[in-house]
Amino acid sequence: MLIRYIFDNFCSFNEECEFSLEAPGGKVKKRFPDNYTTTETGYDLLKTAVIVGENAGGKSNFINGLKYLKSLFDSNMKVQSVNSYINADTLTECRNPKQKFNVVFLAENNYIYEYETIVDVKGIYSEKLIRSGKRKSAGHVIFDILRNEEDVYILQKGTAKEVTAALKNSNNSNGLFVVKLALLGNKDASATVEWMLNVLYPGNIPSDNIDSIVKQEQDLAIIKDPRYVEIFKMVDYSICGIEVDEEKPYSKTLIVRKNAQGKMFKRELSQDSTGVREFFAWAVQIFRVVYENKVVFADEMDRVLNPILSDRVIAYINGMEHRGQFVFSTHNVLHLNLKTYMKEQIYFITKSKDNLTSELYSLADFPEVRYENTKIYEFYMKGILGGTAFE
Repeated sequence: MLIRYIFDNFCSFNEECEFSLEAPGGKVKKRFPDNYTTTETGYDLLKTAVIVGENAGGKSNFINGLKYLKSLFDSNMKVQSVNSYINADTLTECRNPKQKFNVVFLAENNYIYEYETIVDVKGIYSEKLIRSGKRKSAGHVIFDILRNEEDVYILQKGTAKEVTAALKNSNNSNGLFVVKLALLGNKDASATVEWMLNVLYPGNIPSDNIDSIVKQEQDLAIIKDPRYVEIFKMVDYSICGIEVDEEKPYSKTLIVRKNAQGKMFKRELSQDSTGVREFFAWAVQIFRVVYENKVVFADEMDRVLNPILSDRVIAYINGMEHRGQFVFSTHNVLHLNLKTYMKEQIYFITKSKDNLTSELYSLADFPEVRYENTKIYEFYMKGILGGTAFE
């Protein structure tokens, strides 16, 4: 499960931003007993969160930052900053700007890991991995490396026996250090790579244009699962089944409906409504959250879904026992609802009209907003909470 994500200098973001899925302490949790998962590590972690903001405010950039970080784990190519991903102002003001990515998560082995890498146009500037067993326990440094002025990687700290072997002949020519360490058999590095590649799903909406046979087989296995149909039926309760097309599941699958008289109808998915087609794809990701404990970031999942269905999806995810998490961006201000979400579950992304840079913050940053307050929607529409184009 994701605990915290910190990043700096990515696209429209030029200052350090923090996104947390740690549930708050105190009495507020009693109001929302289904909204979080209690873990053995001392962390109570939120199951869902929503990100609200104006068009071109930076919502997609936020999710793309996670997608970019994940891509570094999925390739053995040289790691270095890409100019198009560096904040434009920083790029003009600094000869070699650095991008920071820091993620803290609870792995399947029930250890807490903090992984951080800082990259620049030369490559990896620093990289570290820290393991801990409990929320407030001291961390154990697996490795901490830094590139010096001679472009040589120096081990700052580390105890893993594979570290020296991984550092040997390391010239930044290929891949992240943590990936090399995983290939050498280090269990902590392997757990980190496994989480990044197979648990984190940032903005990956399925489609027929799946880029690998493995992903297509994984999606097909979900779509054929009877539990998937129960999720998909939320979009239209007249749906009673599907007949999956294994070649083109996202277009040629037949949707089976039954009317009040018991008569059955079949329609090809490509001929169905836009909302049904979109939800067919997103239902795969919801399945991953609830039944496979994945961490899914959805970019504007509800752009074609009505607010009632969106609320139904959130209630379904919150109501199930699992260790998955679902975070989605939206323009739907009806999600500004303190009857459904804790303040810590509502995030805003707003772009400054002066320097065109984005900022990320939580509704919990506004102490004047109380749970008894019913004017969250009005505050937002007036620009008081930010995230509006006319701020």
